[in-house]
Amino acid sequence: MSGIAAKLQHNRERAHGIGSNSQAVKYLNQDFESLRDDCLERGRLFEDDCFESLPSSLGFNELGPDSYKVRGISWKRPRELCSNPQFIVENATRTDICQGALGDCWLLAAIASLTLNKQVLSRVVPHDQSFEESYAGIFHFEFWQFGEWVDVVVDDRLPTRDGELLFVHSAEGSEFWSALLEKAYAKLNGCYEALSGGSTTEGFEDFTGGIAERHDLSRADPHLFKIIRKALDRGSLLGCSIDITSSADSEAVTHHKLVKGHAYSVTGAEQVEYRGDVEQLIRVRNPWGQVEWVGDWSDSSSQWRYVSSDDRARLTNCSEDGEFWMSFSDFLSQFSRLEICNLTPDALTGDEYKKWAESEFEDSWRRGVSAGGCRNYPHSFWMNPQFVIKLDEVDDDPDDGEEGCTAIVGLMQKNKRRRRKMGEDMETIGFAIYEVPEEYSGQRQVHLKKDFFLYNGSAARSETFINLREVSGRFCLPPGEYLIVPSTFEPNKNGDFYVRVFSEKAADFQEIDDPVDCHVEQIDIDEDDISDRFKRLFGKLAGNDVEISAFELQRILNRVVVKRDDIKTSGFSLATCRNMVNLLDKDGTGKLGLVEFKILWTKIEKFLDLYKERDADKSGCMSTSEMRMAVEAAGFSLNNALHQIIVARYSDPDLSIDFDSFVCSLVRLEMLFNTFKNLDKDESGEIQLGFMEWLNLAML
Repeated sequence: MSGIAAKLQHNRERAHGIGSNSQAVKYLNQDFESLRDDCLERGRLFEDDCFESLPSSLGFNELGPDSYKVRGISWKRPRELCSNPQFIVENATRTDICQGALGDCWLLAAIASLTLNKQVLSRVVPHDQSFEESYAGIFHFEFWQFGEWVDVVVDDRLPTRDGELLFVHSAEGSEFWSALLEKAYAKLNGCYEALSGGSTTEGFEDFTGGIAERHDLSRADPHLFKIIRKALDRGSLLGCSIDITSSADSEAVTHHKLVKGHAYSVTGAEQVEYRGDVEQLIRVRNPWGQVEWVGDWSDSSSQWRYVSSDDRARLTNCSEDGEFWMSFSDFLSQFSRLEICNLTPDALTGDEYKKWAESEFEDSWRRGVSAGGCRNYPHSFWMNPQFVIKLDEVDDDPDDGEEGCTAIVGLMQKNKRRRRKMGEDMETIGFAIYEVPEEYSGQRQVHLKKDFFLYNGSAARSETFINLREVSGRFCLPPGEYLIVPSTFEPNKNGDFYVRVFSEKAADFQEIDDPVDCHVEQIDIDEDDISDRFKRLFGKLAGNDVEISAFELQRILNRVVVKRDDIKTSGFSLATCRNMVNLLDKDGTGKLGLVEFKILWTKIEKFLDLYKERDADKSGCMSTSEMRMAVEAAGFSLNNALHQIIVARYSDPDLSIDFDSFVCSLVRLEMLFNTFKNLDKDESGEIQLGFMEWLNLAML
């Protein structure tokens, strides 16, 4: 229950703007300003008890407490490392970020790209911080995490060895914003080692809230140069890398001075006139701050002599700063992949950048309910969460001259990096996109069932199912309505996910689900309708008080079901029998009279017929997918969230549901619907309860 309550509270906070670009969540409830003020008042430097200067903050395996790699490490504040430490000197630049002993070049490439956009940078790195004014050994940074912005506080004790920073550092050694940013990000993900290995897009997204896309350069989109130009026009962050084929390749330098397995930033794309033709150029930066491309169009190459003096002055820089130009054709042949992070509309202000339209949802996959697996599992695929997007307006500037609606779809699994130290890994995820048929057009309360997916092919899908944090794809679709179905590759894999769509024009994006409703047929019986035989049976069962209690009901029902071999049950529990009595007890005695018992008996007979009818494999118990259809046949329309609760509450570890649990769930549902209906006198869909009223109802 506490988990459901926490989710409800989270949804309420989101509805009030907490976690938005302008109102970040306080990570671990630590408030930067109040903590800093407290330290200043007490004349002490901040020490973060939520991310202490201990081996556990470094890592869990290669940087774990028993690893030789952590020997000789001490945590020091910047004032212990240099005489005049600076947070940021003038503006942050790409040379502030040099890699240390941690394999997080993917993160550094993202930070380097961040410095190209001052507006985005100031969001992540609040500039009201320094080692002079109001210094208290505390700093804070803001990151995007799965749909919300989070403010992370750290102290400024940094891991060092022999008086040098162990991880990220500035080229000059006196500027500390990048090292402290890395520490805050490590805290958010559990430890420094959790940052080892990753994709630049992950850093891009967590610094911007943007959506990333990946391009395999060996089979590049024919319009890729235009896509890059448009991305830069929209303030996007771009990174590229060269794949490695073996561990020996990692960080190996090619004869053209490119580093394999290393994350680079793409910082520009230009066209110049060269020997009577137009040459497409790409500017790339190595976050090491050195080791530069030495091929055509490098800093000292002869090609620059044959371009106009204006272009040469505008584009060239001959210092060894790790940044260089190369031809687009060389870029495609030398690098393996390009990653683009497209920014959210609220990440940019002013008119200098074009902006995407954004839509987003968070949801979950749960075993037996909404974790249906991919299309390879047709009997459960339909159970996955479903979302519909309506694309009305075509792009202003189509890439191939044909009218269409560009949409970037991203599916992200949540919190997996943070759980590395607990042995969890990424699930294999992907999504499929279907054109919504005309008969369902405009409908938002129809969760499409198995038959639709059996007889309709997808209009588009993610390129592959893969165990990355995010799978994304760029699609150009004709105007219309489309169903997006995110899934894990195999069914019954639990996970939380976040799905969003960026479109060039505004689009209507909604989760679709079945409505919540009850249309159970009411059984209307009076005493005259009851046969003499049933009355005699009731008299024998009820005893002297001529009423049946929950205890008596349990004995009666278990005597009946134990004789049946077509259903599996361990017998009716007392809790189930109490629920039955509560449903039908009209006079508040806590017992059932003749008419009430007859109505219950009729209900149980109907439940039994329904149970046997929906038990398709005649196993004697129900699978969760059979249960979902049986609940519908019983007269209830429920959404995914309610089906999840039913499975969590009533299924066995193997996700089977026996007859007792089946009956209990249906009785409980009917009682809840009836209770609400009785209290909702004006049929507004809302009721108001006092504390004691709520407790009385909840205790039933």
